[in-house]
Amino acid sequence: MEVTVKLFAVLGKYLPPHARHNEVQMDIAEGTSVARLMQQLQLPLELSHLAMLNGFYIDPADREQTLLAPGDEFAVFPPVAGG
Repeated sequence: MEVTVKLFAVLGKYLPPHARHNEVQMDIAEGTSVARLMQQLQLPLELSHLAMLNGFYIDPADREQTLLAPGDEFAVFPPVAGG
């Protein structure tokens, strides 16, 4: 099944080489969880601060149980600082 993956800021380097503008369409297995996709992308947990599925925040405690569906949009943001 196909999903859209967006990785922002320093996480962009974990996207496949054919990604454009920090975004890529990926074909993943049915039943893939948010946590499993993050593992497949080799995202460091300490940099994977904010995970969103279709615009909704996915708490780290829920990432194993939250499954992706065809057409989903998954985005991950690193921690940010500022004032």
